[in-house]
Amino acid sequence: MRIGIDVGGTHTDAVLLDNETILATNKSLTTSDVASGIIDSLNTLLKKASVPAKNISAVMIGTTQFTNAIVERRQLSDIAVIRLALPSGKGCPPMIEWPDELIKAINPSIYECHGGYLYDGYPVADINFQEIEAAIADIKHKGIKSVAIASAFATMNAEPELQLANLINTEIPDCEITLSHQIGSIGLLERENAAILNATLRPFAQKVVNAFESALKQHAFSCPFFISQNDGTLMNADFVRAYPALTFASGPTNSLRGAYKLTGKDNAIVVDIGGTTSDIGVLQNGFPRESNRIIKVGGVRTNFRMPDINAVGLGGGSIVRDEGKRIGPDSCGHKLVEEALVFNGNTLTTTDIIVANGNAMIGESENVKNVPHEVVHNAINTMRETLNHHIEIMKPDNTPVPVILVGGGAALIQGELPAASEVIRPENADVANAIGAAIAQIGGEAESMLSYRSMSRNQAIFNVTQLATDKAVAAGANKNTVRTIDIEETEVPYMDGDIRRVRVKVVGEIATVERADAQLSEQQTGAY
Repeated sequence: MRIGIDVGGTHTDAVLLDNETILATNKSLTTSDVASGIIDSLNTLLKKASVPAKNISAVMIGTTQFTNAIVERRQLSDIAVIRLALPSGKGCPPMIEWPDELIKAINPSIYECHGGYLYDGYPVADINFQEIEAAIADIKHKGIKSVAIASAFATMNAEPELQLANLINTEIPDCEITLSHQIGSIGLLERENAAILNATLRPFAQKVVNAFESALKQHAFSCPFFISQNDGTLMNADFVRAYPALTFASGPTNSLRGAYKLTGKDNAIVVDIGGTTSDIGVLQNGFPRESNRIIKVGGVRTNFRMPDINAVGLGGGSIVRDEGKRIGPDSCGHKLVEEALVFNGNTLTTTDIIVANGNAMIGESENVKNVPHEVVHNAINTMRETLNHHIEIMKPDNTPVPVILVGGGAALIQGELPAASEVIRPENADVANAIGAAIAQIGGEAESMLSYRSMSRNQAIFNVTQLATDKAVAAGANKNTVRTIDIEETEVPYMDGDIRRVRVKVVGEIATVERADAQLSEQQTGAY
């Protein structure tokens, strides 16, 4: 038995699965103390299903806490940033174009040093150990415990980052270090930014994970728990402590995976309609299509792997104007239960429209009986046309595709959509995000730029697959179940040596505690 929980800004959704069977679901308001809200959801599920806590084998949690921390500029720690890219990296310093308030919140100490490599393995410059020693001494003097390290083309050759991390660990043993090649992709600035965001979140991640662990133990849950990544897979507790930034955008990803589980559709458009927005994503072979664009998190350019999501200002709390011909993007949001007509408020919302149209029984239907029929008709058409337009934008081509509607606001869209070959409204669609968390596997991803002249294509893919597999095992996967789900090869023009960018993604089943311990022992033995 598994429990999946997705903590949103307004609601916390939860589901209890017994293999393929949904035993219980629950939707409640998110508490300011997220851990207590999760425990309340767990206890409610167990009570509904009459299942003891000891029968639960794993708890999967999707949380927006780390994203919110960046967006709201809170719970962020002072950090040091060390870049190994001089002399060529001098013209573009670290944290360029960052929002001033975010820079102030993390109070960075920045050190630019010589080192790094080019794409072909040729060094930019030798490491200047006097620079490194001075930087480490200053970090130690300031009492900084979180460090981000970025080296030029570290995804090609990570040795400078690893060497520097060893030197810091020797001088400051309790320092938490984020290496850019372990969290970002090719592109120094975006990869460095990703490492910085991760580094400033690590102390907060310790508190969050410890709070989850403590709460579960206090309520007789002896099972392991996992947290959703932004690619539709999971991380174990220790991996989350090291890489909290990998949880960014995990909410929409869980909804896509939940839609796949509820319908069995490997390839489809998924629309998750919430209170404020509709998140439109694409399922490819059962997993979210990843974005190939630069993603901004809290105003910062990064190259995290993120789902390709089109967020539209249409939700259950969207405000209706111009006799139903204009809807949103502004919304009542979490104040819907106070401001909508059906809740004795004074604002005409999309929720009022579907109640007036007889598509839902929410609040006091008597309050909307005087809404003109023309307004209701116009609003229903406006919602359908708006969503259809954005689905067309997300489609791989002009061919109609299955469209799956999930989320608490799925009832907003009535009738068929021209862009869809079929419109699917699955049972339990309102908790699809929690179902997505519950069914998730452990994932790993790796990429590198390799020369097909110096090695065969098969050898290159094998090498990158091994790196991805190692990451999946470190995150909690059973090595024997790991399989490749995506291989991406990109030819790099204007470079000698037939250079290709190779990216591999793998997934595997959750390892048992005993199996995980055995794998850890094997890794340590190999390391020594």
